Amino acid sequence: MRGNVRGHVGGNRAGEMWGGGVGGERCGGGRYNPGMASQFIAVRGAREHNLKSVDIDIPRDQFVVVTGLSGSGKSSLAFDTIYAEGQRKYMESLSAYARQFLDQLQKPDIESIEGLPPTIAIEQRSASHNPRSTVATTTEIYDYLRLLMARVGQPRCWHVDDKTGKTCGRPIERQSATQIIDAVTAMDVGARLMLLAPLIRGKKGHHKEVFEAMKRQGLVRARVDGKVMDLRDIKGEGPFKTKTQRYQQHTIEAVIDRVVIRAKGEEGDEDARTRIADSIELALKLAEGRVVVSQLKEGASASDDAAWSDTLYSEHYACEVHPECSLDDLEPRLFSFNSPHGACAKCGGLGNVLEFDAELIVPDTSLGLGEGAIEPFRKNGKRMNVYYARVLRKFCRDFDVDPNEPFKKLPKGVTRILMHGTNARDEAKYDTDFEGVLPGLQRRWESTDSEFVKARLHDYLSEAPCESCGGARLRTEALHVFLEQKDKDAQPQNVNDVVALNIEHGVAFFEGLNLTKEQEQIAEPILKEIKARLGFMMSVGLGYLNLNRGTGTLSGGEAQRIRLATQVGSGLVGCCYVLDEPTIGLHQRDNARLIETLRHLTDIGNTVVVVEHDEDTIRAADYLVDIGPGPGRHGGEVVAAGAVSEVMAHPTSLTAQYLVGEKKIAVPGKRRALEHDKAIVVQGARQNNLKNIDVTFPLGGLVCVTGVSGSGKSTLVNQILLRAAKKEVNKSKVRIGEHDKITGLKHVDRIIEVDQSPIGRTPRSNPATYTGIFDLIRKLYSQTKQAKIRGYEPGRFSFNVKGGRCEACQGQGVKKIEMHFLPDVFVTCETCKGKRYNRETLEILYRGKHISDVLDMTVEEAREFFENFPKVTALVNALYEVGLGYVQLGQSSITLSGGEAQRVKLATELGKRQTGHTLYVLDEPTTGLHFADIDRLLTVLARLADGGNTVVVIEHNLDVIKCADWLIDLGPEGGDRGGTIVATGTPEDVMKKKKSYTGAFLKGHMKG
Repeated sequence: MRGNVRGHVGGNRAGEMWGGGVGGERCGGGRYNPGMASQFIAVRGAREHNLKSVDIDIPRDQFVVVTGLSGSGKSSLAFDTIYAEGQRKYMESLSAYARQFLDQLQKPDIESIEGLPPTIAIEQRSASHNPRSTVATTTEIYDYLRLLMARVGQPRCWHVDDKTGKTCGRPIERQSATQIIDAVTAMDVGARLMLLAPLIRGKKGHHKEVFEAMKRQGLVRARVDGKVMDLRDIKGEGPFKTKTQRYQQHTIEAVIDRVVIRAKGEEGDEDARTRIADSIELALKLAEGRVVVSQLKEGASASDDAAWSDTLYSEHYACEVHPECSLDDLEPRLFSFNSPHGACAKCGGLGNVLEFDAELIVPDTSLGLGEGAIEPFRKNGKRMNVYYARVLRKFCRDFDVDPNEPFKKLPKGVTRILMHGTNARDEAKYDTDFEGVLPGLQRRWESTDSEFVKARLHDYLSEAPCESCGGARLRTEALHVFLEQKDKDAQPQNVNDVVALNIEHGVAFFEGLNLTKEQEQIAEPILKEIKARLGFMMSVGLGYLNLNRGTGTLSGGEAQRIRLATQVGSGLVGCCYVLDEPTIGLHQRDNARLIETLRHLTDIGNTVVVVEHDEDTIRAADYLVDIGPGPGRHGGEVVAAGAVSEVMAHPTSLTAQYLVGEKKIAVPGKRRALEHDKAIVVQGARQNNLKNIDVTFPLGGLVCVTGVSGSGKSTLVNQILLRAAKKEVNKSKVRIGEHDKITGLKHVDRIIEVDQSPIGRTPRSNPATYTGIFDLIRKLYSQTKQAKIRGYEPGRFSFNVKGGRCEACQGQGVKKIEMHFLPDVFVTCETCKGKRYNRETLEILYRGKHISDVLDMTVEEAREFFENFPKVTALVNALYEVGLGYVQLGQSSITLSGGEAQRVKLATELGKRQTGHTLYVLDEPTTGLHFADIDRLLTVLARLADGGNTVVVIEHNLDVIKCADWLIDLGPEGGDRGGTIVATGTPEDVMKKKKSYTGAFLKGHMKG
């Protein structure tokens, strides 16, 4: 294998060449050789974003890792150049008609790419937020499962006894007319049978028309409520002449024939069989596919109605005892919650419904009804507040309630009436009625036309499992089709039970199915696809995920690995896969399995290009490309490329310096003394897979929550700790994960959540607007002499409102031109030349720069420009300290990565005055960060902790873990086998715990 890289120091195309590839060979010159097409992806003159005319030959069918500082140009090369050009070329192969329906990609700024195979991008982005999208549907496992249930599932009767509350559960079978005839003629010789057509089953009425219809068809007998009658004796209203009989439930069956089973070969046997066949076919016709075969007990009299035992046969799936519990043909759509044929009618297949939540309606149970315990009753207009106060006064009077009695001390019966309203027994007892708070709010929600009222009431709604389906999403019929296991002690599972399993347990379930030989042949191709997909997800470390887990709840790394597993399952050959940090959210223990999966793609003949910072992944690469040397405009060059050993020998590669140990993130010499006596203590945490654990978060330092993927870290921190803190400190209306009690939150006065969600969803949002820097800058420009003379206010310098912006492009600087079947073209606005503002606004200068020049400045440049303005400098310095010196102040937020967005949020908080009692919660802040960036991030986190604040971090990165003051290690495994505390203490303490995977890896890392 040979590689050719042309590095351009300072943009000089005649710069030094380094790293000829594995084996040290080089391809001469910089020109592309057509014979190399099968060996290399030859990139020439790549200038996308900050790339400085990069030339590089990336070997095909190899595992290629692109690394470098955050913002150095890795994604620009891998995604915006290689992937974008591969997709664009594929799009061009389609017809103009097809292209108009696809999102077209702009041609990247590049001279040429040769030898480029079809490209597939598997990006690090949030999964679909569609509530109908689950792990099973995304991976197509659910499609195959629906087919499996329809072909080999066993339906059972779902009738519930009104008295006992028990479900019938009898197997529901379907038989053809021929099968029914064979079953009847195969009965014991001499058996006396009565063939009946069930016409009415358990229905009230006199049913006069039924008897008349039987007479017209020449029938002479009927069995009514178990007694055989002669139709010739039934006149007028039929046998139900009294009023009492008319309003009772009745069963009416037409007697088609009475026969005796003869021995085969006996005289008259053939005629008897023909007669039975004709009678059964007639009964099936009259009773819409059902026939009752009643057999007389041996030795009993035919006139004894109790001596007959019935067997129901049906051409449909129907219960022999409860024929109303019937199914048409079992079809895959019956098991689809996205189809009206299978979805629960009440929730529409979502599994949840929005309901008014008592916890949100009564947030403070220490208040009495007269003191405003019912929050939505006091946050209205004056007229409605008076009305609700009158309603509560009447309630207190009618039900003998002290209006100052705390809500939590009210008797349970009174609380039930208050929240849900009175029933018949309550009305008889108290001689009054009350609608109830929850039904009243529901009625108002459904009847109001006011958007303001709906918006206000929406704050008190939360999702609750659907009462009809119990959160299973499907209608009752679908939930009573089962698959059985070979293990006799195992309960049959319906489709909801199966998707409730995690992937690891799902593998065992499908291996243990109990099928007949015929069913095995039918199920074989279906099970092959299901098992393959489950196996692929196990191989990328996702065995802990439940199949019914909503994809909107997955992290970016989990969603990316699911897409990766799907691609591995497709078995495509000759493609170029481009991945963005697939190790995000993955514990070091699972790295080897992920790398093995990626190698499988290359082994079958694909090229895998991975943008990655993880050390294990970097060292496993066949070919390593280091982009740099710095971020932003200081990067965009290939610093080194070749085999890992060659890059590690490069003298100026920052990545190499960390790999060989020349530079390292040092272990703190001394851990901070944490405040254990003022700790936040979570008691009885049992949300999701947490096993009723008690967890202590000491204050005043860096606390790191670790553990394998799926061990319960995000559940503990985000769903319980963070939500409880927001509710306590910010009085926010959020539902907290299940737990018993949380203490210690009184020691915290601010809650800051720093996650990776975008800082804005429109191109108009940027770091300057998000951090508040732009408000200060606009105010500064309005204070200039020329602005005062013209009377310009700060609003004049906003590109979001009329006045100072360019109206031709509405302050965007570019215009979007729709090109039908070609990609949309963004052209620079001719009026403002991309400056966003009109001419008059741009005439206002500060230190020779107008407002548009400021937006084009990088954070690094802005530090010097605004050095005389402390408020601006404080925020700009905060951005610089978190490693965003290369980002432009006006850079569109939609172009920022998740890691960059997270650091912008962190910088925003750094620029504010610190109280020393703030709780910071960060979820994997090292996403997208190089070793050097992590070093800088740790300096920032240390600064926060040194100020007396508490920083709680969910993290897998060992450099962050080793610098923490306190570790909370969850596990030992993911999913059902996780959710317990494996170890707590300093990193040195956790290293000593033999059961801790984190401790084992940490021990090796700290020694190294």
